[in-house]
Amino acid sequence: MFEFILYVLGKCLFFCAAIAGDTFPRPLTDKEEAKLLAAARNGDKDAREKLISHNLRLVAHVVKKYRGAYENEDLISVGTLGLIKAVDTYNEDKGSRLATYTARCIENEILMLLRSNKKYRNNVSLSDVVGTDKDGNELTLIDLLSDDENVLQKVEKTVQSGKFIRFLRDNLSDREYKTLVLRYGLTGGAPLAQREVAALMKISRSYISRIEKKAIDKLKIIINREDFYLT
Repeated sequence: MFEFILYVLGKCLFFCAAIAGDTFPRPLTDKEEAKLLAAARNGDKDAREKLISHNLRLVAHVVKKYRGAYENEDLISVGTLGLIKAVDTYNEDKGSRLATYTARCIENEILMLLRSNKKYRNNVSLSDVVGTDKDGNELTLIDLLSDDENVLQKVEKTVQSGKFIRFLRDNLSDREYKTLVLRYGLTGGAPLAQREVAALMKISRSYISRIEKKAIDKLKIIINREDFYLT
């Protein structure tokens, strides 16, 4: 599970960095898009990721319309979630283009945030409810970003989550550990925006952003070692 959580955290940072810096992969041609959609529907995770990354500019485009209405960081996070949901639920047989459908999903997520009286509970919290399936069952972010699992696999993930928390404690400074736990609700609390974490820790939001990136980069280096094993 720790590898999955780290993947999600890393992707969120990548999305936000690309949007903020206006450095996106080029748009896909119609032929490339059709090929990737077909592959993604057959379970090709690389194809799915390419569809997401090559449509990041749509998040930036929609977010610009609402700049100033809410914190930019939160608009980007919510818009990115809309992008992921769009790629996973798009059906070309319904007549709309992927870009049109994706922009609508992104905007819907942002409007839900703006209309809510409470803080939008996403920021890649794995247990957060983000929608419903065709049978009306609640879907969480982990449902959208991972494959179905049987009961034994879910039990294993529960065990691994405890190991992951110990792994964080052992390899991060107290400040880095606290930042990730607060930002992503890793110990069961509600995930917080960088501004909220900064207020709790009495430091600037830009400093929280640097701590967060440094912590995730550090963890990536550790798990990519050939001798790495989570105990």
